[in-house]
Amino acid sequence: MLHTYMDATDTTSLQKGSAELLVLAVLDGPARHGYELAQIIETRSDGRLRFQAATLYPLLYKLEKRGLVAGKWVEKPGERRRRFYRLTPAGKTMLRERRKLWRAFLEALDQVAAVRHA
Repeated sequence: MLHTYMDATDTTSLQKGSAELLVLAVLDGPARHGYELAQIIETRSDGRLRFQAATLYPLLYKLEKRGLVAGKWVEKPGERRRRFYRLTPAGKTMLRERRKLWRAFLEALDQVAAVRHA
């Protein structure tokens, strides 16, 4: 039986707990702007994970304030100004730590609920 707060097809509550990891992981490479981040997450998850601007941009600002990402405004001819984000050294360290935590969590979840074999 599912709890009333979690529908079998709704990944929203799971996504909230993993949002920081997802954004840091996508930024582990070239600098990207917010819309591009959202598109990459949606594409890589086959449409199962989606970020709205109202969720993504406050998270990016929070990560920037914590020194995990650095943002830079870029203007290109014929395009509107966009803020590109990249991981800082502290962000790379945090990403490594979060990946370890998630691996351990997923292993424990699999041991209890056999999620990999479901």
